[in-house]
Amino acid sequence: MDTFVWDQNFVTGLPEVDEQHHALVDLFNELSRSLFLSDASREVVLNDTFDRLVAYTQYHFRDEEALMQAQGVDERHVAAHRSLHHQFVAQVNSMWSQRAHMADPAETFVGFLTSWLGLHILGIDQSLARQIALIRQGVPAAQAFDQETLGHDNGTQALLKMIGKLYHVLSAQNTELAQANLRLEERVAQRTRELARANDDLQQANTRLEAFSRTDGLLQIANRAYFNDRLAQACAAAVRRQTPLGLLMIDVDFFKRYNDSYGHQAGDVCLQAVARAVQQATQRTTDLVARYGGEELAVILPDTDAQGAAAVAQRVVAGVAALALEHRASDVAPHVTVSVGAASQVPPEADAVSALVSSADAALYRAKGAGRNRWVLADVGE
Repeated sequence: MDTFVWDQNFVTGLPEVDEQHHALVDLFNELSRSLFLSDASREVVLNDTFDRLVAYTQYHFRDEEALMQAQGVDERHVAAHRSLHHQFVAQVNSMWSQRAHMADPAETFVGFLTSWLGLHILGIDQSLARQIALIRQGVPAAQAFDQETLGHDNGTQALLKMIGKLYHVLSAQNTELAQANLRLEERVAQRTRELARANDDLQQANTRLEAFSRTDGLLQIANRAYFNDRLAQACAAAVRRQTPLGLLMIDVDFFKRYNDSYGHQAGDVCLQAVARAVQQATQRTTDLVARYGGEELAVILPDTDAQGAAAVAQRVVAGVAALALEHRASDVAPHVTVSVGAASQVPPEADAVSALVSSADAALYRAKGAGRNRWVLADVGE
């Protein structure tokens, strides 16, 4: 069913103009039907029909403006008529590009085109036809324009002007509303992007905070709290899988004397160097080096038997000695040394953490008692 029904009321008496108006009405009705399609081809059909409608409209406008010039129509009418043509092209293209942002694009667009076609043909085009008829009768163009302005069926013309003003207001409001919807969608999209960036920043900050909360500020290795958590997890896993878990307890020999001799800043540098040497002695990403307290370090060695724990302990002692950090207050060497207690066991289900720490501590105590600068492996059951 056609939205716009052509009848004799739209005939201007200008054959070429009437023929083109009829073609425009046919194209408009075709577009109107396409707007209400629901199949997959709808968008292709719509764009093709719209492009043909706009192209034909511009062709009609050029012909109509050429006719006005050829007939010598008063320039006041020509300027107003041409302005309406330009407004239509701008409005129809703007509304078409923004139809995705309209609440009911089909109804809005059909309403716009119906109003424009009716008002344009019944209004300014009929006025043009009457002026051309007068000019062909010998009436000067200015007089024909003035006579048209003074009124041809004053009531009808006044009504058409009022409807025309209302149409332009509503058309502008529809365009502004579509533009407002577009701006709103752009703001929402921008806000979404900003929130996504904020979430990324927050996640990165949380990651840094988590790393900071489990890292010793001076040595940049795990702190005591994180060591405790990881040791509990490692013990639980070893108990569950019945696999050996190794632990090293490391003490810097005569460190208090080192601080007294070289100062606390030098003591900090010494501890940092020792921590790096211990990290180099471990060879797996699953191993964890931590500051246990003061000058004491600890190393968790998952899935490591006594032989493996002893090998790491040996590398730790040798690695620290290789630093050759002067220690004139040491009783065992002219350089910084460490004592290491090593233990490995399949932890008991009860007090697994306590049992492993006690075993490594006892071995460390024996290493220090045996003269320091050495490693000692805990006895089975120690």
